[in-house]
Amino acid sequence: DRPFKCSDCGKSFAQSSDLAKHQRLHAGERPYACTKCGKSFSWSSDLAVHQRIHTGERPYQCAQCGKSFNRSSNLNSHRRVHLGERPYTCGDCGKSFSYSSAFLKH
Repeated sequence: DRPFKCSDCGKSFAQSSDLAKHQRLHAGERPYACTKCGKSFSWSSDLAVHQRIHTGERPYQCAQCGKSFNRSSNLNSHRRVHLGERPYTCGDCGKSFSYSSAFLKH
């Protein structure tokens, strides 16, 4: 059951504390600041991922080629290259791409 509903967007939460955290997004609150560059974030987890830029940490490694990434989502996108997946297709010319960024540049 999710009785705690955001009055701004309608998203519901099981815990009132989760609703309070969510409402930071609408309020523009960014209480977690990077001590290296000052960039701030709504979530401590986003700050932790950001800090990898400064430390060079890349904990997610491709088992096939060894390339490393600072986010698991980037590794998951990279895997498409090895799998031959090209989910982004141009409606004009039919060319397909593994990455949405390559498709948008096209």
